[in-house]
Amino acid sequence: MARFIFITGGVVSSLGKGLMAASLAALLQARGYKVRIRKFDPYLNVDPGTMSPYQHGEVYVTDDGAETDLDLGHYERFTGVSAKQSDNVTSGRIYQQIIARERRGDYLGATVQVIPHVTDAIKQFALAETEGLDFVLCEIGGTVGDIESLPFMEAIRQLRNELEPLQTLSVHVTLVPYIAAAGELKTKPTQHSVRELAGLGIKPDILLCRSEHPIPDGERRKIAQFCNVRAEAVIPALDAPSIYSVPLQYHREGLDTQVLRSFGITDAADPDLSRWEDVTDRYFHPEGEVTVGVVGKYVGLQDAYKSLNEALVHGGMANRVKVNIRWIDAEVFEQDDGDITSQLEPLHAILVPGGFGERGSEGKIASVRFARERGVPFFGICLGMQMACIEGARAAGHTAASSTEFGQTDEPVVGIITEWMTEEGLQQREAGGDLGGTMRLGAYPAKLAGNSHVSAVYHGATEISERHRHRYEVNVAYREALEKDGLVFSGMSPDGLLPEIVERPDHPWFVGVQFHPELKSRPFEPHPLFDGFIAAAVRQSRLV
Repeated sequence: MARFIFITGGVVSSLGKGLMAASLAALLQARGYKVRIRKFDPYLNVDPGTMSPYQHGEVYVTDDGAETDLDLGHYERFTGVSAKQSDNVTSGRIYQQIIARERRGDYLGATVQVIPHVTDAIKQFALAETEGLDFVLCEIGGTVGDIESLPFMEAIRQLRNELEPLQTLSVHVTLVPYIAAAGELKTKPTQHSVRELAGLGIKPDILLCRSEHPIPDGERRKIAQFCNVRAEAVIPALDAPSIYSVPLQYHREGLDTQVLRSFGITDAADPDLSRWEDVTDRYFHPEGEVTVGVVGKYVGLQDAYKSLNEALVHGGMANRVKVNIRWIDAEVFEQDDGDITSQLEPLHAILVPGGFGERGSEGKIASVRFARERGVPFFGICLGMQMACIEGARAAGHTAASSTEFGQTDEPVVGIITEWMTEEGLQQREAGGDLGGTMRLGAYPAKLAGNSHVSAVYHGATEISERHRHRYEVNVAYREALEKDGLVFSGMSPDGLLPEIVERPDHPWFVGVQFHPELKSRPFEPHPLFDGFIAAAVRQSRLV
């Protein structure tokens, strides 16, 4: 029988509910329990696939091709459990399904209402595919009091009544702000948030109180009295120096112990936290440092590259070094006064990440050229690989080389992908179609050349599976010209039609990949490409 933990947030947004859910799941996992985490997003988009990264951060893609909230990245990185389409739902998707059913006549003439039809759909989502699990953690996006989250709150209230008494738990993440002028912590915002939640029929069992300053026992007792919870169930959650120290911090504060107590579990095994102790040791005690420049389009918001940021950190952990990331707007190199040498010369490695659209493309191509000519380790991901191929084509004499994504071109080194094979069969797309959910999404296999650099990076593997999210692809018709000039196609789709990996064997480390390896990197299992990339940066740091 799966037990359900419902996680809500109050007072303000961005309190770290996703990180809290991931940390709690990791602690339960460390005690031997099987866990899964789900995210309820109240916004009306069907999924975040068409949303600007500046609106909602990165889009996290699962193996089965779902475009989901970035919190699912936290879930995977902390638990190692691969997320699925069924682990993320939005109001938009629920309403889309309900309206489609209404148009088909499935409701047999009934009036379709928020209660019971919307709330029933939310409950079905929460309860689906839970066989064999010990705990299902459900994070509700947004803040208590938001209009759009009300159906989700009502669904939780109903589930807590319908399931067994010791089968559900409510954890409320709230804020205890420090007022510098008064020199005091204030508990009133937490009290009001809990009162708002209680007004919706949900009584929290545990309060996780975010704060910049330690919360004295007296203040914890005060919160407990006014919020109708046990004093030991008021868990301080102070700002942490790293997200990877949060599981150990929450364990010290007794979060997992209180969760088990609330479920009446008295025979739980002690947690094995050795891998988290190793992760924090590698993070806080590096034996050196390197500087990596990320030349991208959305560098104004680091959440736009959240998984990339963490994967670089994981690569540093694997090599026992601190990775200093320098975020560089690619458009800077398109300006007359954009001095590319002064910006890139101090770096030990250069990475060009994924993205969409023409803006900043010439700056990215210039960064590729700098890395190629100067022998600086280079890593191109998705669009970054495409920029590497365009730069390679121009270096090989195709001076007009470009991408059809940027407009009409006589040298389409990169073009829209119109056909590809999936487990379900042939997928077809055409230019001008819908943008949402129409890309090549999810995990696809690739075959590696046996004597290639990337095969060695993947520990001798000849076939891999990686996650994709792209609408454009390198034109295989340019393969011969590119390889003749030194850019080798070392990874291809199994049918040999879609380029997956390119590399320069005569370069210290020059790799471009069409997929997103950052999505499968874990702190306790860094992705081999990021391990290898940072190792190359370490070698480069010894040369400068």
